[in-house]
Amino acid sequence: MNKTELINAIAEKANLSKAQAKNALDAAIEAIGGALAANDKVALLGFGTFSVKETAARTGINPRTKEKIEIAASKSVKFKAGAELNAKVK
Repeated sequence: MNKTELINAIAEKANLSKAQAKNALDAAIEAIGGALAANDKVALLGFGTFSVKETAARTGINPRTKEKIEIAASKSVKFKAGAELNAKVK
């Protein structure tokens, strides 16, 4: 399912126009992104939890040249599915 298909599904299930459904989805994505940018956790009961995972800097090896290289610290988004979502998939 892509974003357009998701918007159509939201519009149908929530009895909204496609424009209203798109605005609602965009607002939700923006709100989640803003919370994660502020290093907050977003927990949606029955769906899952979005959080920020920090990876420390480390030394790696270039597999082609076998040289040691420094890998910078980074942040990434982590998602842990909730129990209800897992139950629907199984």
